[in-house]
Amino acid sequence: MTWSTREIAELSGTTVKTVRHYHEIGLLEEPDREPNGYNKRYEVRHLTRLLQIKRLTGLGLSLAQVAELGTAGDGHPSVFQEIDAELEATVERIQSIRQELATLSQPGATPDVPTTFHGVARPLRDNDRALLTIYAQLFSAESMDALRQLLEANPHEDLDEAFRDLPADADDATRQALAEWMAPFVGANRSVTLETKAATPREAEAARDAVGQALQALYNPAQLDVLRRARELRPAMGTAPDQGAKEALDGPDDAPE
Repeated sequence: MTWSTREIAELSGTTVKTVRHYHEIGLLEEPDREPNGYNKRYEVRHLTRLLQIKRLTGLGLSLAQVAELGTAGDGHPSVFQEIDAELEATVERIQSIRQELATLSQPGATPDVPTTFHGVARPLRDNDRALLTIYAQLFSAESMDALRQLLEANPHEDLDEAFRDLPADADDATRQALAEWMAPFVGANRSVTLETKAATPREAEAARDAVGQALQALYNPAQLDVLRRARELRPAMGTAPDQGAKEALDGPDDAPE
């Protein structure tokens, strides 16, 4: 019993074009031909091989990996372990996506802040939200979790509101008054050490530069001036300078170390 190219393609659930491609790349042995030298005669071994290829590619193997396995498919457990590891990572990514979609589906959720910050996003302005988005890209999950907890526990809403409302042309007296109000809380309330995700010194430097540019772009000069003044006032008010606060709040020349 033999089959034509069209018949073997239909039996194996593939296409004539695919069968021919497998011949071209050496995955499928060429069959004998009819006495006329034109029509191909596919046998059971060809059907078996096509079904094997279909099964393996359905499991996620590339055609190159199928070729590496040959027809026996044994002696290469690492290939299947590699595919399994890739699938595990894919499942975790999909689960994470589903969790985020579930959060975004809740009333009041907003897509312009990291998912875990939805509970503290209400009082935040556009610039605060943008900074959180940038922070989530640059800093570790542990750092972002600590920052979220800090925002959740923030007892100084009036102070934060005054800072957010500070106009760029605020006079010196207004800036100084706000800095003095803020100074006692900067170290105690903003003590989050932000650790970058950087794997190399070059990546760490790029992260610092990005934070500096973001702060300069998102906050007006008066706000950045108040943050610097508050930091300078801390020692005089009995509060030791805090590196975590410096990383979270200061201007571009005070980017994370």
